[in-house]
Amino acid sequence: MKKKILLFFGTRPEAIKMAPVVMALKGCKEFAVKVAVSAQHREMLDDVLNNFRIIPDYDLKVMTENQSLFDVTARILSRFEPVLKTERPDLVLVHGDTTTTLGGSLAGYYLKIPVGHVEAGLRTYNKHQPFPEEINRQLTDRLSDLCFAPTLQSAKNLLRERIPKEAIYVTGNTVIDALLWTAKRERPVQDDKLRKAFSSPHRLILVTAHRRENFGAPLREAFRAIRELAAKFADTLWVYPVHPNPNVIQPAREELGRVPRVVLTEPVSYPDIVAALKHCSLALTDSGGIQEEAPSLGKPVLVLRNVTERPEAVKAGTVRIVGTDRARIVREISALLTDRSLYRKMANAANPYGDGKAAWRTAEAIRHYFGFRRSRPPEFGV
Repeated sequence: MKKKILLFFGTRPEAIKMAPVVMALKGCKEFAVKVAVSAQHREMLDDVLNNFRIIPDYDLKVMTENQSLFDVTARILSRFEPVLKTERPDLVLVHGDTTTTLGGSLAGYYLKIPVGHVEAGLRTYNKHQPFPEEINRQLTDRLSDLCFAPTLQSAKNLLRERIPKEAIYVTGNTVIDALLWTAKRERPVQDDKLRKAFSSPHRLILVTAHRRENFGAPLREAFRAIRELAAKFADTLWVYPVHPNPNVIQPAREELGRVPRVVLTEPVSYPDIVAALKHCSLALTDSGGIQEEAPSLGKPVLVLRNVTERPEAVKAGTVRIVGTDRARIVREISALLTDRSLYRKMANAANPYGDGKAAWRTAEAIRHYFGFRRSRPPEFGV
């Protein structure tokens, strides 16, 4: 009899990273696969679903205007419960560190349904950075029966926390699967401003910033650094797809809206982001996904955070943490834009996050868990 697998996610980053897992599991004859989405992020989620041609079996539609963490958490739990009671899956798969992740794993635990956590074990051990993602991820790992660690370091974190060794599989990060799949599919750039930026002779700098812990003064400080750098380097063009959160939109418009060679766009599709990564000289970001994706395309990454749960890239030299201090951001980016040897060193460093086979390893690990495979699958980085 086929085992029922229910994948549950709700934001754009989760959807990007779970799409390869959906495809890999649907290719396994032993599984009956269904997808439920919380729609914690509505439009940005739908863009990814369309790109990967995923049609959810359940849509909880939890997103509301100016939603709080309390509201989202409560709606996810109350709306996911009847889905689980109807489907009674053999395994619930969640991803990463969002409120949807925590809500989905907690709901599965309440109903004594096994939970698998894709991208488990990432840690800063600072419960406020990233907020609330660090605690979401730690709690989800404690609630999970299977932990799919993207790297050996994340697996070591889990072992230190006494997660059973047999529950941990090192798979690589599925975002690399999604990135490589999307990069191979040549398609016209959809966003007009982005298309125009690609034809510019200027060096393109991609900016993404939306982290909750950076709201307020830290975000404005970072934007003022961009303003200073744009004035300092006349051969640069700064492209920033602005996150729809009002806490991001307002300061972005006020600080950067009229700055020459700074282009603010609406959120762009995932294929457009991949295209931007291919075209840019470097990325300035507080996003976890960009830290993993950009090195695969040979692009240095400067991180607008004080700590990162992805230290492997920092150790490898592809990523550098700069925080949100204006002077430090200006200093670090100026060095990359003027020192060719420093730039080449970061651009040519090896990506420690994956080889495009993480979804396959995840599916094989689940086959092993259910007894459809005798031996454990080969692990990434081992």
